[in-house]
Amino acid sequence: MLVTKEIKDRIAYITMNNGKHYNCLSEEMCMELIEAVKNSYAMECVGIVIKAEVNRNVWSAGHDIKELPVDGSDPLAFNVPMEELLRVVQDVPIPVIACVDGTVWGGACDLCLSCDMIVSSKTSTFAITPAKIGIPYNASGLIHFINQLGINKAREMFFLGTPIEAEDALNVGLINHVAEDSEALEKLLEEHFLAPLRRNSILSVSAIKRQFRILSRAATVISAENFERINYYRQKVYSGDDYKEGINSFLEKRPPHYKGKASDLD
Repeated sequence: MLVTKEIKDRIAYITMNNGKHYNCLSEEMCMELIEAVKNSYAMECVGIVIKAEVNRNVWSAGHDIKELPVDGSDPLAFNVPMEELLRVVQDVPIPVIACVDGTVWGGACDLCLSCDMIVSSKTSTFAITPAKIGIPYNASGLIHFINQLGINKAREMFFLGTPIEAEDALNVGLINHVAEDSEALEKLLEEHFLAPLRRNSILSVSAIKRQFRILSRAATVISAENFERINYYRQKVYSGDDYKEGINSFLEKRPPHYKGKASDLD
């Protein structure tokens, strides 16, 4: 199994245990995480903590590049397991906390932002990297980052694809608290987050989470015309040569040689 779950004092601790493959969000990993999150709610836990077995300081390397389609289909379609995982984490009616001690890449960064709160060690970093591989991110993901970070920081993270450090992430509201080291992180998680959560009314907390979700969705309604325009831009990218080059260069461990032009989208 790629994921383990342990329930202690009404908190579900869900751990990604595929450190040897840097906890890539493969289809199998995502489906196990989805099942663990849903089961935690069914078991009447009052909160969920998502953690990881860290290898070479990597908390999660994000989407499994080897599973990205190269047949011209949308790599981030609605029914892709990683997209389903993000929705499940956002929609489960109890708080989900990402506990990060290492580097977070690509889709794993979106997974962290899909959680209700994030705590991390001081040495953790966060990067969203679709532009490095030539992937056109979807509208729901972009809106998610804009709502969390503001449009300027979201642009920086997407355009550059370079990691931001924990202190920077804290300053822009990406994460909630930063601990000095791994030991302090566990203490912070328990004392500052889990202990108060256990004492509070889960009925009230669940109602508030459901309201947050409804209100955040209501604030990001776009017109049908703009939705079609977004899909046009994305389709031009994932059906083009740069997308295939990004995947091939990653798998072949070489720098990509992109030939696409911004005017190709005119």
